[in-house]
Amino acid sequence: MATRSVGRGVGRLLGSLCRRPGLPVRPLRGLSAQGGATSHLSRSAPAVAAAQPGSYLALSAQAAQEPAAFWGSLARDTLVWDTPYHTVWDCDFSSGKIGWFLGGQLNVSVNCLDQHVQKSPESVALIWERDEPGTEVRITYRELLETTCRLANTLKRHGVHRGDRVAIYMPVSPLSVAAMLACARIGAVHTVVFAGFSAESLAGRINDAKCKVVITFNQGLRGGRVVELKKIVDEAVKNCPTVQHVLVAHRTDNKVHMGDLDIPLEQEMAKEAPVCTPETMDSEDMLFMLYTSGSTGSPKGLVHTQAGYLLYAALTHKLVFDYQPGDVFGCVADIGWITGHSYVVYGPLCNGATSVLFESTPVYPDAGRYWETVQRLKINQFYGAPTAVRLLLKYGDTWVKKYDRSSLRTLGSVGEPINHEAWEWLYTVVGDSRCTLVDTWWQTETGGICIAPRPSEEGAEILPGMAMRPFFGIIPALLDEKGNVIKGSDVSGALCISQAWPGMARTIYGDHQRFIDSYFKAYPGYYFTGDGAHRTEGGYYQITGRMDDVINISGHRLGTAEIEDAMADHPAVPETAVIGYPHDIKGEAAFAFIVLKEDVGDADTVVSELKSMVATKIAKYAVPDQILVVKRLPKTRSGKVMRRLLRKIITGGTQDLGDTTTLEDPSVITEILSTFQKYKDKQAAAK
Repeated sequence: MATRSVGRGVGRLLGSLCRRPGLPVRPLRGLSAQGGATSHLSRSAPAVAAAQPGSYLALSAQAAQEPAAFWGSLARDTLVWDTPYHTVWDCDFSSGKIGWFLGGQLNVSVNCLDQHVQKSPESVALIWERDEPGTEVRITYRELLETTCRLANTLKRHGVHRGDRVAIYMPVSPLSVAAMLACARIGAVHTVVFAGFSAESLAGRINDAKCKVVITFNQGLRGGRVVELKKIVDEAVKNCPTVQHVLVAHRTDNKVHMGDLDIPLEQEMAKEAPVCTPETMDSEDMLFMLYTSGSTGSPKGLVHTQAGYLLYAALTHKLVFDYQPGDVFGCVADIGWITGHSYVVYGPLCNGATSVLFESTPVYPDAGRYWETVQRLKINQFYGAPTAVRLLLKYGDTWVKKYDRSSLRTLGSVGEPINHEAWEWLYTVVGDSRCTLVDTWWQTETGGICIAPRPSEEGAEILPGMAMRPFFGIIPALLDEKGNVIKGSDVSGALCISQAWPGMARTIYGDHQRFIDSYFKAYPGYYFTGDGAHRTEGGYYQITGRMDDVINISGHRLGTAEIEDAMADHPAVPETAVIGYPHDIKGEAAFAFIVLKEDVGDADTVVSELKSMVATKIAKYAVPDQILVVKRLPKTRSGKVMRRLLRKIITGGTQDLGDTTTLEDPSVITEILSTFQKYKDKQAAAK
């Protein structure tokens, strides 16, 4: 194996851009770059001449105009390589071909573990914030490496080879992280399935990926409840012919049935050496698969590869959140989602950070859980979802102010656009109006953050509820329905990206044509995000929601997120969801679902006030024709509102709900259907 030269870190090249702009990018000579939709760059890239060397504008311009020099230098100085790459990128959106750092070889687990163990073995890699507060466990980089190697050796002894797929059905824990890194160490491909999916959903993903091994726990703990993980796996693998072994770890002391396929993981790991030679992987070998649901069709197994993904996750983690050595980074996402992959595991560990693993819920044992954790662990960056923020809003400010949050420097929002009320509450109450708040836009497909307020020029403004600035190498373009680029400012259109970036997914496993059709067919030459966006007078980007969440009311195109944002400013309304439905005269009309705070007395008054607010903030034509008060909204386990299900409810399409495997609680559909029927009966009686 080639001698490894330890990478010099992301900070060497760009520095802490948020704090000290001015560091130049050093071009990497003699590297080739092909494809990449370069014809779009001249009209979308900022001018280098207008910016100071090393500034955000200058670096953005170089990333757009000289991607080989920009990313080549970063990859060389950031990652630990076995073999240098000979070509920085080779990409062609028309065929869905995406390749970065070709010819290069490395191992991701070495980048996340070994290089830090060499320098600082007793540095804390993970703080496991277990379900019961005050019982956190700290894991050093040395301990995590040893655990990873034992697990990797266990996988090898049970027949897992380079390229084999391994399903991980585990809640957030150090062993879950070690399982991901163990796969990376031996060249296996992991697919983490959120530990809350049904047996049917789990089986579907295992079969699509043709997994050889499943790793799970006997049980899980979340919010004071026990989750029977092993029973779910048992049910799933009955219909999974490719599964040869189920490795069972123990989160609780309770015994579970062990069948012919089952292997006690801790016992087997204890037999193995704490050293495992890392497999040398090509840059474009598969690292992991992650399934995401679409509005139609089966879940898509999106493929991410080695070097490009790791570089992008590490760089965005450092620069978007202003991560500094010694910080405690607190992303409360589950590892079953891309946010957990990029900003709980790979990004922070590649940067040598201390990453928090949050096993519990925002309201267990009470609504102060997040902020008590911040105080106890002295968290410096907190990254969570708007849906959790809106939930906590209902409980008031007392639960926040009860705890010391002075350690916080950066607050982050992820998952969906954050409405103004939630943004202001997070900034003023949680952050005491002193923390940087980054509203981040990205997707499972993008691998990492693509638009966010930071990095930026020093002291640059941050506007509430807006992702604002493209990250380096992200070249946004707004396109109209005919595929024409929309120029200028104060315009809206389909959000596309005109140039490849290292972190993006490479294909849909087993169906590259579906990958092309999903992301490159609608707007040839561009990656289509599926989202709409507005570009402001200042040139900033605001996400308006999924394109299928844009409604046309009497010829006026309107993002449902805009209506939701207007209504969410009402103090009695913590959550809203708006969808479009057919209207005989207007073509489409808006239907709003709202959740009220518990102490609200007169719902009719609130509904009347909401209509006035929308008329005032947007226009009279934007006022929802129907507003239905519900107890809760249908959400995925990652916190996103499934608006397409709401559309099916009001249009009578509940016979075919499509893919509902990501729905947190299926009973919410019956609950809303019942409420909607009573609403219709009341309307009919009034006539």
